[in-house]
Amino acid sequence: MGKLTIAMDEWVLERARTRASRQGTSLDALVRNYVESFASGEESREQAVKTLLDLSQKTESGSGGRRWTRDELHER
Repeated sequence: MGKLTIAMDEWVLERARTRASRQGTSLDALVRNYVESFASGEESREQAVKTLLDLSQKTESGSGGRRWTRDELHER
């Protein structure tokens, strides 16, 4: 396993350690998980799309046949 060294303000480091501890994990684990997720890039995006499409097939909600006009969709 490789090692990574990063520099940051001490107050940021302490706040991050405190938040990680509250979540029951370590700052090292959070950074490692983020970098692994980032490195997988396309794979994660494809998995997210697949999950969303699977969920959309299982849902029982819908528009009830209602169709919206372009103006209704873009109202502000």
